[in-house]
Amino acid sequence: MTLHIGSIAPDFTQDSTEGPISLHQHLGTSWGILFSHPKDFTPVCTTELGRASQLKEEFAKRNVKLLAVSVDDVESHHRWAGDIEETQGTKLNFPLLGDPDRKVAKLYDMIHPEANDTLTVRSVFVIDPSKKIRALFTYPASTGRNFEEILRLVDSLQLTDSHKVATPADWKDGGDVVIVPALQDPKELAERFPKGFRAVKPYLRLTPQPNR
Repeated sequence: MTLHIGSIAPDFTQDSTEGPISLHQHLGTSWGILFSHPKDFTPVCTTELGRASQLKEEFAKRNVKLLAVSVDDVESHHRWAGDIEETQGTKLNFPLLGDPDRKVAKLYDMIHPEANDTLTVRSVFVIDPSKKIRALFTYPASTGRNFEEILRLVDSLQLTDSHKVATPADWKDGGDVVIVPALQDPKELAERFPKGFRAVKPYLRLTPQPNR
C-alpha cells in the first residue's frame, strides 16, 4: 500500500506493552504519532524511546498520543524497557507495539528492501483526529530522529488548521507566520489579523502568530 499525505491511516489491531491496541479506537479524538524502530536492543532506538518518553507531556498538551512499533515481540519489548529506563533515566510511558509478523510494517511500508529486507527504517506518521495522515517522513536506521522537530511540526499543523496562515522556514511557536495568498479581502484580513501584517512582497505577507 502506498500512503500519502491525506491518506486514511490504515487501521490495525496489534499487541503492545500496554495490551492489545486497535489504532483508530486507541487514538479516538486525539492526534497520533506512529513511529517505527528497526529492532529491540539497538542503541539509537534506545535513545529515541527515552527522549519521546521525556517529551510525552509536551505531546499530551497538544492532544497527541505516541505509539511506537518494533519488529520484535512484546516480551522482548518489556525486557528492553528496563534498559531504556536504566540508560535514559525515564520509563517507557507509551505503548510499544510488537510486530513479529510485520503486519504494521507492511501496512505502512516501513521496510525498504534496498536498505534492509527484514528490518524497518525510521518512519514517522503524523495522524490527525479524522485519522488522516498529515505528514510522513523517514530517516535511515543510522540517524536518530529529532523529537523537538516533530513537536514543531505538530504545532504548525494545528495552527494552520485553525487559521489561514502557513509557517515559514525555521518557524517556531510564537514566531511570525505567513498569510496564505488566497486571502485577499481587506475586511477579512483586518478581522483575522488585528495586529496587522507586513507585506514583503504582494505574495509574502508576515503577521504575528494569531493565537498568541
